[in-house]
Amino acid sequence: MAKQIWKPGNMLYPLPAVMVSVADKEGNPNIITVAWAGTVCTNPPMVSISVRPERYSYHMIDETGEFVINLTTEKLAYATDYCGVRSGKDVDKFKELHLTPEKAEYVSAPLIAESPVNIECKVVKKETPGSHHIFLAEVKAVHVDDAYMDQKGRFALEKTDPIVYVHGQYYSLGKLLGTFGYSVKKPTKKNGKKKKK
Repeated sequence: MAKQIWKPGNMLYPLPAVMVSVADKEGNPNIITVAWAGTVCTNPPMVSISVRPERYSYHMIDETGEFVINLTTEKLAYATDYCGVRSGKDVDKFKELHLTPEKAEYVSAPLIAESPVNIECKVVKKETPGSHHIFLAEVKAVHVDDAYMDQKGRFALEKTDPIVYVHGQYYSLGKLLGTFGYSVKKPTKKNGKKKKK
């Protein structure tokens, strides 16, 4: 299989396209779309987002040390893109997109009510490696929409129709291919016999 060699660049896709809600010290809210977000560790629960210092929301995160990661869905695809290309200095994104700000428990930034998952974060460290600055943050609370809880008490995130970002485009997720550990799982027995593959 022939492959081309390109110059160094960020080709780690797909990525979660998340809407990050913030507020300045006076409580004025804004939303910024971030594709460079990720899990850092489990204990303590930590995440990271990377933001250019030129972005309007950057100073709000830098000054308050707080933000909320709001997961996105197919229904929120338009809003997700809009919040990434329009600046909060020019438009009230909550008002323009008919999104509902909700009070958080631990941070001053609002939750986006229409998002199925909201993750409250407090910055513990900032790294400045280059074009983007990385905010490492501890998760203070996670809010999940009751509508997606199944009968066993499991939160069915896949039923929210989550979206991902791939090289400038948004995609919905496809079919289930397996669950964690399925590659090494032993065949289940049916009526005392091993299930045939």
